[in-house]
Amino acid sequence: MADANPSPAETGEITALAPTPIADLPSGEPIPSPVSAPPAGKPKPLPISALLSALPSNTDALVSRLEKCLSTPSGIDTVMLFLCYTSKLSATVLTALSTSALQRSAREWIALRLPLLPQGTTVLLSTPGAAGSSPPPLPALALLAAKRLNALSALMSEARVILRLWALLGIYSWARSLIRKSLSSSEEKTSKLATTLEYTRVALCLALQTLENGAYLSFKGVMGWTPAQQAKAYKWSSRFWAAFVGIEIGKLLAARYSPAAKVQSAEEKETWKKNLTKSLAWAPLTIHWSTDKGVVPDAMVGLLASIPGVIQFRDLWASTAPKA
Repeated sequence: MADANPSPAETGEITALAPTPIADLPSGEPIPSPVSAPPAGKPKPLPISALLSALPSNTDALVSRLEKCLSTPSGIDTVMLFLCYTSKLSATVLTALSTSALQRSAREWIALRLPLLPQGTTVLLSTPGAAGSSPPPLPALALLAAKRLNALSALMSEARVILRLWALLGIYSWARSLIRKSLSSSEEKTSKLATTLEYTRVALCLALQTLENGAYLSFKGVMGWTPAQQAKAYKWSSRFWAAFVGIEIGKLLAARYSPAAKVQSAEEKETWKKNLTKSLAWAPLTIHWSTDKGVVPDAMVGLLASIPGVIQFRDLWASTAPKA
């Protein structure tokens, strides 16, 4: 669908233990035990204050902007969208590169060793990680990184689904506002086509979000839909989303050639381009997730979904910039 807070930093204080007196004289101060010199080569621990002062001067500003980005549900979803699909794209690239490197390494090994073996010898190549074999260091690290990134992508995807469980509340408010606007005599009346499209968009969002919520809650045991019903619900949810995206693309193209487009500002034109780019990127993915076997190669999923993720994150980041 259109798809952990860092733990607090540990703090502490380093204190020095005062030497223990070995005798108390009646007319003098305690005699301290001799202090031995620290062993050579052992680094002296740095106090927390020194570590904090060594941080870059813009660290506070960076953390402050990240906090602002994560201060609203839409901001959280944007950050998770960005992480979800850029990590998936990175994992795909790393897997492809490491697999190619492993295959090339195997071919080179065969080319070097096969002439030295007795004629008729059968060469069996084990898979990386099998008993008695180990992949080259760099491809192995790349495969491990890809595994971690895929896990992060899956985590972000599920977290976004959980966050969208509350989206029905926003859809209700949207529908209520639309109905009140339609019934109000003081508001400027819009065309019947525009009103119909708006009601259609609301109905599509209501249907797709209800189906997604039901499928996910059933998967977690909260509701009782069977696995087959869950799969069907996810598929139809994506189909409703595909229809919604199709309407969005139609609206954007119609707005481009309307008389009002001639008086648009540069900022409005840039916003139009971003919205069209995002919708065009989502369109093939909505169809992909609407079918049983998919129509988009898995390597393209991360690439296409990263486009709206990057656009939205850039806009979010720009909106949190400190005012001059």
